Amino acid sequence: MYKCAIFDLDGTLFNTLTTIAYYCNETLKKYGFEPIELEKFNHIVGHGAWDLINKIFALRDCTDEALIKEAFVYYNGMYDANVTYKTTVYDGIPELLSFLRDKGLKIGVLSNKPHFATNLICDELLGENFFDICNGQREGFPRKPDTTVLLSMMKEFGAAPEETLYLGDTSIDMQIGKKAGAFTVGVLWGFRDRKELAENNADMIISHPDEIKRLFD
Repeated sequence: MYKCAIFDLDGTLFNTLTTIAYYCNETLKKYGFEPIELEKFNHIVGHGAWDLINKIFALRDCTDEALIKEAFVYYNGMYDANVTYKTTVYDGIPELLSFLRDKGLKIGVLSNKPHFATNLICDELLGENFFDICNGQREGFPRKPDTTVLLSMMKEFGAAPEETLYLGDTSIDMQIGKKAGAFTVGVLWGFRDRKELAENNADMIISHPDEIKRLFD
C-alpha cells in the first residue's frame, strides 16, 4: 500500500530542541540579553533559522535590524561548527526506520533546517547515506509548508501521494502532508501537542514510533 515514508527532522527523528536553545541563548548572551527558557522553544522553532533569530530577539523586545542580521550570522556560525551538539535520536526511531525498510519502503527526510546541517545530522547520528533522499532548505527552493520539494521526492520515489506516509510533529508538517495528498502522521514525542496536530487534520497521531506498525497489520 505504501511505497515511501518521508520524515520531518527536528522533533520527529531527532531531539534538537536543546541544541537550538543552547545556540540561541549563546547568541542572546553575546548581545547582552537574558536567555530564554527551554520549553518556550517548542513554539518558536520550525520556520527556519532566520525566523527563529527574529523571534528570540522579539521575545527580548529587540527589533534592531542590523543587530539581528549580525546575530543571525553569529548563530549560524556556531551551529554549523557543531550541528549535532546535544542532539539525540528519539527512542524507537532506528527500529521504526528498519521496520519500514523491511516492508520495502523508501525513506526520506524533508526539513526546513539548512541542507548542509540536515545531511550532517542524519549522517553522524544514523549513518552516512542512511536515507534514500535527504533534503534540507536549499537556495531557490521554497520552505515547508510549500509542497514543491515534497512532491518532487514522491516522484523520485515512484510513489503516488496516497502511497506516501509523511511524519512530523508540527502544524507545518500536517499542512504540507495534507496539501500534497499524503497520509499524515503526527508524532507526540516532538515539539508540539495533540491539539495542534488534530486541528491541522493529522490522519493519525502516535505517541511512540512503534504505533506506526498498525498501518501494516
